[in-house]
Amino acid sequence: MAKKTGTKKETSASKFKLPSFKLSSQQKLIFGSLFMLLGALMFISFLSYLFTNKIDQSIVNEFPNRTPEAQNWTSLLGAWISDIFITKGFGIAAFIIAGLIILTGIYIALDINKSKLRSHWIWGLLTVVWLSTFFGFFAHHIGFLGGVIGYESNQLLQDYTGKIGTVFILLFGLIVFAAIKLKFTAETFVNWFKRSKRAISEDFKNNEEETVVAFDNNLSDEAQQIKEAYLKNNTEEDTNFDLEPEIKVAKPKTETAKNEGNDNELSIEIEAIKEETSETDNLASKLVEDFGQFDPTLELSNFKFPPIDLLKKYDTEGITINQDELEENKNKIVETLSNYKIGIDSIKATIGPTVTLYEIVPEAGVRISKIKNLEDDIALSLSALGIRIIAPIPGKGTIGIEVPNKKPTIVSMRSVIASQKFQKSDMALPIALGKTISNETFVVDLAKMPHMLMAGATGQGKSVGLNAVLTSLIYKKHPAEVKFVLVDPKKVELTLYNKIERHYLAKLPDSEEAIITDNNKVINTLNSLCIEMDNRYEMLKNASCRNIAEYNAKFKARKLNPNDGHAFLPYIVLVVDEFADLIMTAGKEVETPIARLAQLARAIGIHLIIATQRPSVNVITGIIKANFPARIAFRVTSKIDSRTILDNSGADQLIGRGDMLFTQGNDMIRLQCAFVDTPEIEEITDFIGSQKAYPDAHLLPEYVGEESGTSLDIDIADRDQLFREAAEIIVTAQQGSASLLQRKLKLGYNRAGRIIDQLEAAGIVGPFEGSKARQVLFTDLASLHQFLDNETA
Repeated sequence: MAKKTGTKKETSASKFKLPSFKLSSQQKLIFGSLFMLLGALMFISFLSYLFTNKIDQSIVNEFPNRTPEAQNWTSLLGAWISDIFITKGFGIAAFIIAGLIILTGIYIALDINKSKLRSHWIWGLLTVVWLSTFFGFFAHHIGFLGGVIGYESNQLLQDYTGKIGTVFILLFGLIVFAAIKLKFTAETFVNWFKRSKRAISEDFKNNEEETVVAFDNNLSDEAQQIKEAYLKNNTEEDTNFDLEPEIKVAKPKTETAKNEGNDNELSIEIEAIKEETSETDNLASKLVEDFGQFDPTLELSNFKFPPIDLLKKYDTEGITINQDELEENKNKIVETLSNYKIGIDSIKATIGPTVTLYEIVPEAGVRISKIKNLEDDIALSLSALGIRIIAPIPGKGTIGIEVPNKKPTIVSMRSVIASQKFQKSDMALPIALGKTISNETFVVDLAKMPHMLMAGATGQGKSVGLNAVLTSLIYKKHPAEVKFVLVDPKKVELTLYNKIERHYLAKLPDSEEAIITDNNKVINTLNSLCIEMDNRYEMLKNASCRNIAEYNAKFKARKLNPNDGHAFLPYIVLVVDEFADLIMTAGKEVETPIARLAQLARAIGIHLIIATQRPSVNVITGIIKANFPARIAFRVTSKIDSRTILDNSGADQLIGRGDMLFTQGNDMIRLQCAFVDTPEIEEITDFIGSQKAYPDAHLLPEYVGEESGTSLDIDIADRDQLFREAAEIIVTAQQGSASLLQRKLKLGYNRAGRIIDQLEAAGIVGPFEGSKARQVLFTDLASLHQFLDNETA
């Protein structure tokens, strides 16, 4: 009933909804220009009025009569408007109104967010009123200084509060403006006073006594002439007058050395030698000083991250302690162990969302293997599914027995995203996987894993786990910072992310859809990622950087020139939802590029997440396992599958529905995966998809398979204008690669690739050889020129 009522209200409200006044780009330019020109006209009129107001005063009241001639630079209309805004209005503070109108035109023409414009108008008008009142305080009659409003408001304030009260009111208004708009505090003024005091005291210290030379008045004529010359030139040179002068030496600024042999102690001033300063990266420092650091998010500067309210909050969240269940399980564990003559010194329970960990300390002399072998007996006595014994718990002198709760609680995606551990993380690619047995949010950095293997039986939570990974990255990283390459052979799991294609997804240049469902396109995409990896390593080498973090930091500091082929590099995350299907259909064609990416791509920001529901050795091969140290195992049906995924047993004893084991090559951690449902993903993608996006998805390098030839591109008339120059560069460098042409000719990758194809068709370079550079078939420029001249003859 509540839902129906809400629908009726929405329907009735929609009847009275105001019409939309959204302007087209052309209309924004027209109206923006109108406001800017109107504001400029007012500004010129006001400026002229300061000089012509006395002359034009007599004819202002005759407006709109065209007979009298005004001296204002904008004629009668300008004189009339200036009289209204300045003399009859706010005085010279009216210039701010003209500025606000110009600013409005700029905001409309450039389609800038109008929330800041409203703030500018509110504070601008308040400033106009304050300045008008302030200038009116000094005006003895109505004039253009404060205008009628400034003069009358002052008379009103002075009638009630006097001149002192008016000054205090104006001062209070200034303090309010400084506190709210300029963010001033009392500490600001205190610090300013301290700095001023320190500067004055330093000035006094620097004005130390200068060396004064006193001469005897009874001097010879020659000595007198020397004295006069000295005083006239006022030099500070050490002149030997041999006249026994009395010397007053300035106090030393640095260390002093005393002549202890003389009665009159003289102090010697020792000049401190300043270290030479080295100048490095002057141009980069100047660019950063002038323009600030490069901001990769500038193109989508108004992008808003999805709010947490889009994620569902469940009523069954949180840990509920069932004291009776705890006591019953404790008694059964103790009873079962005592039946096998195993005594316990202490037992402690840690309650998690789906599992409770009972930590026991056995009596001295009890062998751990004896307790480990009782796993099935304890499960039988507790009548529970999935008893798991950890003997011993790493880092503790206890043995752990994990027992599933009778009433498990849901770990919502909202609870882990909203946690401070996730919100305040400074990781490169933070992922909130779920919660541990101790109910702590578990956050890991994908950039440090660096790749992740996810496996488990059908329906145990793999797809939900992938959605949790993608949701974590979407909630934390801007579209300019991370891109997803999504492979979904099942064609149903990842299709929801189509809505954010132009924000977060990456694809091949000729591909219509960003989410890859065709196995042939998967092979091309993986090989394209290998090309991207090689290109990125080339960029890192040219920039003298070891990894993507150093490279992007250097690019943001404007130390790398985009004209040299450098650009900001976003992280790329490859997600494969069903790896077994790819292996069955493509085999080595898929495994080889994935193994190559897994081995080499971590340093340049390409990370892989592979999920499969068939964790057999012919799917998860040795090469794959060796390069995927981070692994997640959901519930499987046999110990063999568990060992295939984790190299250890335990996954066969999980209880399903998101219960999982996570390892990064050391200890295994049991987690309850965060649950994110399809409607939540739809709302998140709708929210992001409705915002301004990039013109297209992030384009990966173009990859041409071995079966694709370039025989069609043989017409000389269709060749690129830079064909001859490109051929000379290729032959000179003896390296047939598109990246070389990109750097030398400052081209995009697609155009450089087409030129390489034309060079192959002309017989200047050899065929495509994977990630290697093509073979150059000419050894010198002379033979190349002869070939090209004969071809065009």
